[in-house]
Amino acid sequence: MTKVKIRAGICGFDTVVIAERQKNRKVRLTIVTDCDMVKAMAEELNELHIMSSFTGFLNNPVYKAASNHLRHVTCPVPSGILKALEVEAGLALPRDVSIEFLSSAREEEDDKSP
Repeated sequence: MTKVKIRAGICGFDTVVIAERQKNRKVRLTIVTDCDMVKAMAEELNELHIMSSFTGFLNNPVYKAASNHLRHVTCPVPSGILKALEVEAGLALPRDVSIEFLSSAREEEDDKSP
């Protein structure tokens, strides 16, 4: 079993993904969140083939479900789902990922204020 927590950012919604490998080269997913959009997306993603993490963006079942339900294209949840799948399938090592803001235009404006 692989379990990941995805902190989506300013929306404040966290998502927990539990991936469990099945005998038929599939991975069963349990997705727990308070985000209604991710909940709707999760209904389409009960089980994925282990090679789904190598399917391109346009044909990927996770990104297809995301395009049907998520309004925010920068949501990190689809990527986190695929990372959990990869690790559970033995196709990647479990390593944390992050996006770090080193600066922003807003900070630069605030620095100029009297």
